[in-house]
Amino acid sequence: MILGEKIIQLRKQREWSQEELASQLGISRQSVSKWESGASIPDLDKIIKMSSLFGVTTDYLLKEEIEEDNLPVTLEAKETEALRSVSLDEALAFLELTRKTAAKIASGVACCILSPVCLLLLFGLSEYGNGNRISEDMASSLGMTVLLVMVAAGAAVLIFNGMRLEKYEHMEKEPFVLTYGVAGIVEKRKEEFADTFRKCITGGVVLCILGVVPLLLFGGWNERIAAIICLPLLLCFIAAGVFLFVWAGSINGSFDKTLQIGDYTLEKKEVSQRTSFFAGAYWCIIVAAYIGTSLYLNNWHKSWIIWPVAGVLFAALYIILGAAVGRKKP
Repeated sequence: MILGEKIIQLRKQREWSQEELASQLGISRQSVSKWESGASIPDLDKIIKMSSLFGVTTDYLLKEEIEEDNLPVTLEAKETEALRSVSLDEALAFLELTRKTAAKIASGVACCILSPVCLLLLFGLSEYGNGNRISEDMASSLGMTVLLVMVAAGAAVLIFNGMRLEKYEHMEKEPFVLTYGVAGIVEKRKEEFADTFRKCITGGVVLCILGVVPLLLFGGWNERIAAIICLPLLLCFIAAGVFLFVWAGSINGSFDKTLQIGDYTLEKKEVSQRTSFFAGAYWCIIVAAYIGTSLYLNNWHKSWIIWPVAGVLFAALYIILGAAVGRKKP
């Protein structure tokens, strides 16, 4: 039984005309007529309102019931039956939780990017502070303390919010099927967010580019300003840009995960499972290299360059690894 048939059945059980149902929903009779004929599908808010009005669940309204005894059993049908089914309630709960945690996760990433700022400022004061100079050892110890505290805080935020999303991990890693009507609702939300997503990506790129401008302007003219102000300012611009990338990307990614499109198609999920080891191993090596190099050379205010280089290298290696695993797929 499809959605239109269920609306007709529930309406007639209460002996309501199309006009009476339309009046209670605050819409026109023509809209109800289109729903019942299958010419259109109700918006999410109308489905929720009908669920309350008729005393049924949204799953009942949206899930298309099929008489399986009348269908031939094929291999494809058996595979589909074995897949996890994602209902409207579960999909909406996942989208809402992602929306709530997106800003926090973005803040955690930005905090990690900003962590060297205090260290750079203190090293600048130790070298060019004139009357306000502090010793290099003090700058190193105090700056590293702040850096580690900020990294720890950022990591805590990332871990805590990542654990909140763990119960929906299957949305990212496992194949599943959506119940009737869910795809249309998620696609509509994705379209509504598309303009915000484009603005955030554009704004993030602009911020990252503008962050280099002060460094270029003052780098050759005044080394003190470049060391004390421009370099930390660059990290601030990058942190703001990355915040926009992560926030908008998390929300947009939740739509892609639900619809299983973009980076979350069935094929890419299989590749992702095979390459999941890479990110953890890679960044452990980078952290060890950063700490070891900085301690050996005692050059903390310059060794930070390892991070942007590592980020670019990670993207390149991940693409190569994904392509290699994809080619080996049986």
